[in-house]
Amino acid sequence: MGIRVTLPPAAKTLFEKRVLDSQKLFIYKKFLRGGQGGQFFQKAPPLAAGGIKKKMIEVIGLTKEFNGFTAVDHISFSVEKGETLILFGTSGCGKTTTLKMINRLIEPTAGVIRINGEDVREQNPEALRKGIGYVIQHIGLFPHYTAAQNIGIVPGLLKWDKPRIQKSTRELMEMVGLPPEEYLDRYPEELSGGQQQRVGLARALAADPPIVLLDEPFGALDLITRREIQKEFKNLENLLHKTMLMVTHDVFEAFELGDRICLMDQGRIQQIGTAKELLFFPANNFVRDFFQANRFQLELGVFRLKDILPYLPVDKSAGDNDNIMEFTDSTTLAEVLESIEQMSLKESTIRIKDSQGQTMIKSNAEALLSAFYRAKSGVTS
Repeated sequence: MGIRVTLPPAAKTLFEKRVLDSQKLFIYKKFLRGGQGGQFFQKAPPLAAGGIKKKMIEVIGLTKEFNGFTAVDHISFSVEKGETLILFGTSGCGKTTTLKMINRLIEPTAGVIRINGEDVREQNPEALRKGIGYVIQHIGLFPHYTAAQNIGIVPGLLKWDKPRIQKSTRELMEMVGLPPEEYLDRYPEELSGGQQQRVGLARALAADPPIVLLDEPFGALDLITRREIQKEFKNLENLLHKTMLMVTHDVFEAFELGDRICLMDQGRIQQIGTAKELLFFPANNFVRDFFQANRFQLELGVFRLKDILPYLPVDKSAGDNDNIMEFTDSTTLAEVLESIEQMSLKESTIRIKDSQGQTMIKSNAEALLSAFYRAKSGVTS
């Protein structure tokens, strides 16, 4: 899983015992935001006006039992306005059950769920769901409805007038990469899996809900299509300020799309935090061991060039090499290695620039990896 990268020969010699598996790495790009300056851990996002973070979703002591089996065991968490929280963990850990209790598709055995400060039990389930976007793995498009009709279902239930629905539908199709002129009147069977998933996402956003729930939305797609849609999903303007709670079984997807991750096992929360916190400050042995198989790939995605600058020596020979690659200091090591592989530049000079485009330092791949290990030792010591 991930993007296949071949390291430069010099790096192979120095690090083969620790970083190579049959002289190959598998990495995935842009897992999460990095720290600022030389500090590895980023401070929490700024407070909202008035200095108080608004909790759009609040779960307190949530429990669900099925015939004596406890699927969700007294969990509590909150999701702030504009945040994406990932529910992640072992199969059967209760993540999908938790998600479905948020919009009352499943009723809890005990506990409290508040949406924008209001107890969901005091709301009509149908009215509640109309105000929450919902995307599922198998999409759930109505086969006898066109793409446009599927997208317009919730706005129709909300009594929007026809011109408003048509305008919104066309805008959403453009947003998810489906030109309306070509796809507006197609039925689901006339769409590929990736196109159907785009329609499903547009449908979830049609009524412009402040909260979107996603249950393994890309899980049924092939690997290439899934990665393409993940990249598009992350950059969709309509999602930038929405509160999202997402279930996934893909660790790279969790790191890529989540602001924080809620790691679950056997119905209980093991740890909630940023990807960096889970990797470098695990709450227990389960958390530590859970990421072990992909640890190196994930660490490459966590570390940005700015994080390793204090450990990076100046390359005195930089400039003698015709193969010069430029990156901003916010670029992850995963992205750098991927670019080297894609450009087939095994030996290249790496020029690191700040956000204003000013050159900060010149280096090479071997030095970057050496600095990475020193920086990592500083974090974990």
